[in-house]
Amino acid sequence: QLRQGNVTFAAAPTVSADPAILTGVDAPFASDGGLKVLTGNIGKAVIKVSAVKSAHRIVEAPARVFHSQAGMMQAFREGKLEMDVIAVVRFSGPRAIGMPELHKLTPLLGILQDRGFHVALVTDGRMSGASGKVPAAIHVTPEAVAGGAIARIRDGDMLRLDSEAGTLDYLGDLREFATRTPATQDLHDDHQGMGRELFSRFRHFAGPADTGASLFDRNENF
Repeated sequence: QLRQGNVTFAAAPTVSADPAILTGVDAPFASDGGLKVLTGNIGKAVIKVSAVKSAHRIVEAPARVFHSQAGMMQAFREGKLEMDVIAVVRFSGPRAIGMPELHKLTPLLGILQDRGFHVALVTDGRMSGASGKVPAAIHVTPEAVAGGAIARIRDGDMLRLDSEAGTLDYLGDLREFATRTPATQDLHDDHQGMGRELFSRFRHFAGPADTGASLFDRNENF
């Protein structure tokens, strides 16, 4: 503490000065943690729900598919997302383009949610803890470039993200879904310039996100 211009040492408080911000284990904000794993016929994903209100933790809506963060941003600017929607942003995983941060999507989805729409995000890309109030199933594995189920999702498909039950599913004819040809994307431009060519080997050998997107397999082979 600073007292009369001098730094003095004092015992740390044992009780929170504001339990609404910092509370003890005897009165937790929630009985479980803020991170959850989702599994289902789309694959495996992780979601942070600590800032997501209960009313938004389950979203069932048609998919709108994008192959880049920029594509979704353009659709938002053109007013094409003014609806209940689960935005699917694929080809953003570790093997595709190195799994970059998709932080620009959070404000857009927050605006749609504030307008009364039920919205969520499903992506094989990465987001920080800033995912905030919108449910975001990130790190979807297997990723699209590896032929994961996320590559078979089409615009209009009904999806369900249930962070309470821990599920992430395509709702429809699973036999027909399994026979679909996975989408592909030319990522050449994403691999060129600014030294990105140097990392081609790392992208090629990157493992799935659920095991750390490592270059080493479980037997520590490169």
